[in-house]
Amino acid sequence: MSKNLVIDKSKCVSCGLCIKDCISNALEFGEDNKPQFAPCGEDRCIECQHCLAICPAGAVSILGKKPENSVPLQAPDSEAVLNAIKYRRSTRLFKNESVSAEIIEKLKESLNYTPTGCNDHRLLFTIVEDKAETDKIREYVINKLARLLRFLPFAGPAKKFAHYKKLLINRQDVIFRNAPHFIVASSPDNAPCRDIDPVIALSYFELYANSLGLGTCWCGFAEACFKFMPELKKICNIPDGYKPVYVMLFGLPDVKYSRTTQPEPFKFVKPDADLIK
Repeated sequence: MSKNLVIDKSKCVSCGLCIKDCISNALEFGEDNKPQFAPCGEDRCIECQHCLAICPAGAVSILGKKPENSVPLQAPDSEAVLNAIKYRRSTRLFKNESVSAEIIEKLKESLNYTPTGCNDHRLLFTIVEDKAETDKIREYVINKLARLLRFLPFAGPAKKFAHYKKLLINRQDVIFRNAPHFIVASSPDNAPCRDIDPVIALSYFELYANSLGLGTCWCGFAEACFKFMPELKKICNIPDGYKPVYVMLFGLPDVKYSRTTQPEPFKFVKPDADLIK
């Protein structure tokens, strides 16, 4: 398949940045001192578009993508980014109202920019945009769990979740937390980073959603439901060959936090290169 590399020679200054930055060594200078595909370079190209992004003169087009259609890069304020990371909380109290279609479209657009292993852009996202659909799925899951849990004992490490059993049997929503929407991130079975890419994507999704005034929650209970309710995969329109990896709830929060928490620090260690003989 042609990668459609086009160099605007009237703009190209032969700086070589696109060649230097190409992870696949797919580019080289031609006889005219302008970039071109190296032998077999077109086959090695992973379609990352770094050549388009790095060119200061806007001379590189590839894959039908033109530099004039890209957004000029502007580094975000580092303190604002750090504050967003510190302020992030798991929301479990949501307002009983839908997120606007405009905001959901912005969330969808943001997902196209999340990094993936080997630049594999085959991630699949199921976004339940209609609160009525969320309610229907919520009711199905809770009713099925209520029936199953009547005969399911909790033992060993699972005992810490035993207190949820009574709540679920009484059909209280401790799974979806009354969230109006949720997103399921799925990846192909043969993806090189099958279990990691969806988590990276949802991490980006969460921070952007928070910046739009939304609350989010990593929903391990819902993720578990996909494992023992295979019909949920069909309900969420996830095709064969794809694995639903994780679920995130989102919606307008019905709670407002006034300050960050004060987490216990993680451990940080340094390597000991002296052990290398």
